[in-house]
Amino acid sequence: YINYTGLYLNTKNQVLHKQTIFIGSLNTSIVHPREVFKEALKCSAASFICIHNHPSGDPSPSKEDIEVTRRLSECGKLIGIELLDHIIIGERKYVSLKEKGYL
Repeated sequence: YINYTGLYLNTKNQVLHKQTIFIGSLNTSIVHPREVFKEALKCSAASFICIHNHPSGDPSPSKEDIEVTRRLSECGKLIGIELLDHIIIGERKYVSLKEKGYL
């Protein structure tokens, strides 16, 4: 199953809170910014990192992953909570969407 987790950070990039935001099916998960930012606001986070897995083992980002990343980044800019990275974990590999230039 796909598991989306948020790591919520303070101004020194120390983890304030870790929360599983969504658990999807084997190949689908609907991530809504409202749920991501609800947790960020609860713990007064300055920034956050989104992490999710690909059960297939291939961490290559899908079109949906890229779109969700852009949407979360845009929403974060509006309310002042920066998305630092979106990391996709596969089997013994990971992809940072920041490193790939999507943030």
